[in-house]
Amino acid sequence: MKNLVNDSRTRLQWSQQKLADELGVSRQTVISIERGRFDPSLPLAFRLAAIFGMSLEELFFPDDVPSPGPPTGATDSSVVSRA
Repeated sequence: MKNLVNDSRTRLQWSQQKLADELGVSRQTVISIERGRFDPSLPLAFRLAAIFGMSLEELFFPDDVPSPGPPTGATDSSVVSRA
């Protein structure tokens, strides 16, 4: 499965560690997702989509489908709220 996690994270100017901290996972998990070596669980995929202000279909897509292009979700980190 392909994804736009790296592009979306970079757009927010977040480090892999910051995204990992927001998700409660290791930096290595973020790296593996970005490189397509690991498909996240459905709950983790939903959290990623929420952080980036995207739908699952915008963030993740099958290998045989061309990339939909750069993400169009939120443009800053203000969409993330953690209590």
